[in-house]
Amino acid sequence: MEQHRTSNPQRRQRPQPPLTPQGPLSPQSALADAPAVYGLRPTAPARSESALVVALRRFPAPRLTGLGAGLFAIVTMLVIGALDWLFFDGSAAVFGMLYLPVCALTALWVREADLVTAPIGVPIAFAVGVVPISGGEGGIGGQIMAVVTSLAVHAGWLYGGTLVAGLITCVRKVRSMGRRRRKVHPATPPPAHRPHVR
Repeated sequence: MEQHRTSNPQRRQRPQPPLTPQGPLSPQSALADAPAVYGLRPTAPARSESALVVALRRFPAPRLTGLGAGLFAIVTMLVIGALDWLFFDGSAAVFGMLYLPVCALTALWVREADLVTAPIGVPIAFAVGVVPISGGEGGIGGQIMAVVTSLAVHAGWLYGGTLVAGLITCVRKVRSMGRRRRKVHPATPPPAHRPHVR
């Protein structure tokens, strides 16, 4: 009798999709295709800060109260006015150009709770500092009239410095509100996508 040979059935091989050639991967695609570890993907390295930002952070930044910031502006402008009268014969251009950085520093150094005092204090400091260069004569009345005339003549510098202080305080106020909002409503990370195991 002939014995029938038993052969093991061959396993069917599933057709595999053709491999597509891939070019060089960019850093962004490499980060996107990297496997997730504990639901987190690697992030791109943070950009290095510019030299200007680093220099500004190294600059001293005291926090003055509203009264302290006003006194700082008044004393500084009074000293600037006296030096202007002594060395530059009361030059309005020198006085006005030095008034602008004083306004900026006053708005930067006042604490966040007293931001509104900076645009109010710098015009007062301008009026006090203009006394030495106003050139008034004839007693208190003549001095007051000279100061009023100087304020009217140099109103451009006065409004410009006040505008600088106002813009800086507005930016600081908006940033402070943003920080408080992030503290109250912290950003929740998206849920991690776990691979389905079949």
